[in-house]
Amino acid sequence: MNTSVRRKFRRRSPNRSIGGDIGMYLFLALLCIMMAVPMVYAVTSSLKPLDELFKFPPTLFARNPTFDNFSDLFVTMSQSYVPFSRYVFNTVFVTFAGTAGEVIIASMAAYVLAKYNFPGGRIFFNVVVTALMFTGYVTAIPNYLIMTKLHIVDTYWALILPAFAAPIGLFLMKQYMEGIPDSIIEAAKIDGANEWTTFIKLVMPNAKPAWLTIIIFSVQSLWNNNASNLIYTENLKPVTYALQQIQLGGIVRTGQTAAVTVIIMLLPVLIFIFAQSQVLETMATSGLKD
Repeated sequence: MNTSVRRKFRRRSPNRSIGGDIGMYLFLALLCIMMAVPMVYAVTSSLKPLDELFKFPPTLFARNPTFDNFSDLFVTMSQSYVPFSRYVFNTVFVTFAGTAGEVIIASMAAYVLAKYNFPGGRIFFNVVVTALMFTGYVTAIPNYLIMTKLHIVDTYWALILPAFAAPIGLFLMKQYMEGIPDSIIEAAKIDGANEWTTFIKLVMPNAKPAWLTIIIFSVQSLWNNNASNLIYTENLKPVTYALQQIQLGGIVRTGQTAAVTVIIMLLPVLIFIFAQSQVLETMATSGLKD
């Protein structure tokens, strides 16, 4: 093997020095601590008795950890007019239905926009990109007026239907599907696969990182939505609304408030941890490029 071939296959050393590596790891460790401390403090605060919650200066960890805050919370919820299980069902149903609908609709629309050229397609996508600039506070009144015309206020649809039209889902799916090679789609059609078979068995598995990311955003949005402006019937209110009412109980319910904070943030964090590992694995093993 001559010198040029050896140079070609020689493993290149990174352009960073040892000091640069140490500095990078220290910076990442600092960021990790900054992001972890609030979550750790929320969890440890829920395990503190009342005397430690009012202690100044506050401590990070509980000296006498207890689950009394959670037990008191469940006692308070059991005395409410609507059973706590009903609030949980409302939130789980809205979160599941809204997330599933957003993934399905965004995926189908993104597939058409990414792989087909038709009149008005570029204009439609530009409208979607423009919609990303507006937050939920800006569109709250127009959405309420539309849902009033549709007679879906004070129903589950008031929360589920807006989730279907979330622009972030369509944007992410379209951008990711553009990276899927057209050659494998054409090969599937040559083998006799129709549009639905190609979409379900070929496109969706390869777009797994995109729709898992959509699941993270959708679950976080729907789970934390208290729906106070859209749902008026107590039997239809989500669990977040019920828990936030406990937080308004004043100083006496400080411990229960700490427990509420942990319960509200628990599911989104678990979904993120699970989906993140799946996204990293899929990106590493199933990326296809022309």
